[in-house]
Amino acid sequence: MNPRFVPISLEELVAEAELLTRVDRKYVMTEAQADAALAALPEWTRVLTIGGRRAFAYESCYFDTADLLSFRMAAHGRRRRFKLRTRSYIDTEDAYLELKTRGARSTTVKERIVYDFDTRDELTDEGRDYAATGLDALGIPRLRDDELRPTLATRYERSTLLAPDGGGRATIDRDLSWELANGDELRVPGLVIVETKSGLRTGDVDRLLWRHGIRPSTISKYGTGLAALRPELPSNKWARVLRQNFRPALLTA
Repeated sequence: MNPRFVPISLEELVAEAELLTRVDRKYVMTEAQADAALAALPEWTRVLTIGGRRAFAYESCYFDTADLLSFRMAAHGRRRRFKLRTRSYIDTEDAYLELKTRGARSTTVKERIVYDFDTRDELTDEGRDYAATGLDALGIPRLRDDELRPTLATRYERSTLLAPDGGGRATIDRDLSWELANGDELRVPGLVIVETKSGLRTGDVDRLLWRHGIRPSTISKYGTGLAALRPELPSNKWARVLRQNFRPALLTA
């Protein structure tokens, strides 16, 4: 991360950015493209810094049914869909169970509860009850206790930037890897995923990436990663990203 950027604490970041009306966009690029574009940000851009560190290890473990109900709902663009995962911050050993749902009016709701770091790759009884409550509100009948199971884990290093003067927030994910529950793994060297979160006006990082010829992509870490590791699954929604960014890594794996 550019050493010119000014440190910002987590408390300051939350206070300044959490009230934004969020418009989220995702971009997929090479590390060279990311470095070239982000180097053009003004030096008073702030970067999340904790204990002198500017990049942090993340891990997500996704849970799905045996027939991949969550994946298929997303792959086929169903209006009602859900995503259930643990989100773990490896450096601090904090973990949360998150349920992200989209209802009939295309409104997205993400809620989470504190979770035991040591059981982050399991769905505990408390976790099942929490998921059942949220899925019931979405109109999905209660699943059997053994039906939701760990399906895919993702791991990456994340940095978080805050543009000056309300220019929005961006996360930069590098060193990405995906691992199936059976141990099959995929690494995509040099891949970077940038996600911007801006307010009512277009974010500074968005405009900067556009000037460098980088446009928003349709990508889901869960959906795209699972489709890359299991090519028999439906993947038209993510076909371009898979072809350009994931297939070359699969061919050399």
